[in-house]
Amino acid sequence: MSDKIRGAVFNMLGDITGLTVLDAFAGSGALSLEAISRGAAHATAIDIDKSACSTIHQNIAQLDIQDKVKVSCANCVRWSLKNQAKRFDLIICDPPYDKVHIAVIQKLSRLLADNALLVLSWPGHLPTPDIDGLTHIQGKHYNDAQLIFYRKMV
Repeated sequence: MSDKIRGAVFNMLGDITGLTVLDAFAGSGALSLEAISRGAAHATAIDIDKSACSTIHQNIAQLDIQDKVKVSCANCVRWSLKNQAKRFDLIICDPPYDKVHIAVIQKLSRLLADNALLVLSWPGHLPTPDIDGLTHIQGKHYNDAQLIFYRKMV
């Protein structure tokens, strides 16, 4: 996710103080780090790539926020199945565009707390996907990408 789009995500979210965040497909962990810098209570960063996980660990250590960010080097689906009892106030999904599978996002969405938000970075040329149990509340296009905001309604 580009710096511009990352900034847009957090500007659109507004105050996230005290929230728990799941950063799926975390890459460098920039979304987790940004969430913590904006007041989130805790972030969990998941990525399957060992190099990405190593980078996230280095970034966390450099910022001395080991108590606020947990890194899991795992497949997002397998991780979500092993952590079915966890609930997050905010899930941010930035999957690789060449491997986008809505079924994966659907599984991750089950980890949302009531009235929580899911933000999806999605290819700009694809239609906005429906996610069972979530209501599409906002979207914005950025050239070849789009941000889609969903809420888990109770």
